[in-house]
Amino acid sequence: MLIKSIRGFSLSIPFKAAFKHASAIRSSTLSVWVEASTEGGICGFGEGCPRAYVTTENLTTAHRFFVENTDGWLHSIHDVETLRDWCLNKSEAIDKNPSAWCAAELAFLDLIGKCTDKAVDELLGLSPLNGRYLYSAVLGDDSADAFERQLNRYMQVGFENFKIKLSGDHERDLEKVRILENLNVSPGKVRADANNLWQDAESAIRFLDALKFSFYGIEEPLRSCDYQGMLKIAEALNTNIILDESFTRIDQLDRIVDSPDRWIINVRVSKLGGLLRSLNIIERARRQGFRMIIGAHVGETSILTRAALSIANNSRDILLAQEGAFGTHLLENDVAEPPLMFGERGVLDLSKSPQRAGLGLSIQHPGPFVQVLNASIEGS
Repeated sequence: MLIKSIRGFSLSIPFKAAFKHASAIRSSTLSVWVEASTEGGICGFGEGCPRAYVTTENLTTAHRFFVENTDGWLHSIHDVETLRDWCLNKSEAIDKNPSAWCAAELAFLDLIGKCTDKAVDELLGLSPLNGRYLYSAVLGDDSADAFERQLNRYMQVGFENFKIKLSGDHERDLEKVRILENLNVSPGKVRADANNLWQDAESAIRFLDALKFSFYGIEEPLRSCDYQGMLKIAEALNTNIILDESFTRIDQLDRIVDSPDRWIINVRVSKLGGLLRSLNIIERARRQGFRMIIGAHVGETSILTRAALSIANNSRDILLAQEGAFGTHLLENDVAEPPLMFGERGVLDLSKSPQRAGLGLSIQHPGPFVQVLNASIEGS
C-alpha cells in the first residue's frame, strides 16, 4: 500500500454545554484531525487531543511534528509492520508528541484496514469487538443546582458509576457530596478528579478527609508525578490514587511498581501516543498487577471512542471503569454517522454490530469544523 497524502487539521466542534474542571473550561473540541489517503482515493481518519496540562502539547507543537515527519511517513509506512517499526524507532519523538502521533497512527490503521478489508482489531491480532461496554457518568465542576440536575438525569437513565470533578472550594465540594448522599449514591461507585489541585499531601488529606465521603479513587490530587505525596494520601485515606497527568509513558510504571494495589492507571489512547503503545502498556500493567480506567478527553469524537474500545475489549480482566462515548450527548455534531455513544444505563452495545474494515466508522467529513494546520504537512 502506498500512501499518497497525509493532511493534518485542527478540529473544533461546539459543545451543547460547556464543561468545567480545575484545569480548564471547554465549550468545543480541541483536536488534531488527520486524513491519510491512497492514489485510489481510499482515506483513513485519525484524531488526537493535545492538552498542554497533560502532555505539554498544543496545536503549534502538533504542526511542527507533522512538518518534521510527514515525508518520512510517506516513504516508510506501508503496512502494520512498518507502522510498528516507525513507532518503535521514534519512541523519543512520540514521547514529546503523543497526541499528534495518535492522530496519525489511527489514520494509518484505518487506511491499512480499509485497503486490506480487515478491522483494526484483526490487523493487530486482537479479538473482534463484541458485547456491551459500560461507561461512567462524568460530572463537571458546576454549581450545586446544575450538579444535582445533571446527576438526576444520569440516575434516571440508569447510570451506576460516577466521576465528579472537585473544585478545591470546601463548601462547593461538600455540597456535591451532600447531593450524592441525598440521592443514595454509594461512595464505592464514585471517584473524584482533582486535576492537580493541591501542592502538598497534607493539604489534600485535610481537605478530602473533611468531606467525609469515601471515594473509591482520587484522581491526580497533587502536582503531576508527585508519586510519593500521592501514596501518602492513599494510605492516610485508605483509598486508591488514579494517575492521569502523572501517567503518560510506560516507564512511569517503574515509579509505582512496589505498590500496585494503591494505584489505578488512567489509559487514554491520545495521551499515551496511540493504540499500539496503549496495548503495550496494558499488557505490562496486567503482568505487574495494576488495575486501570479507560479515560477520555472532553470532546473526543467517535474516532477516539472506537480506538478506546479496542483497549477495553482487551483488558476486561483489569478494567474498573470506562469514560467517553459522549458523541452527540455533548457535541453539536460528531464525525461519524451513526456516532459511537452510550445509551441507557451508560451501555454501548456492540453484540450485534458487524465488523467493518479499518475503524469501521462511516465518517461524515467535518469540513465546517476543520482548519488546515499548515499546507506544508500535506505530502504527495
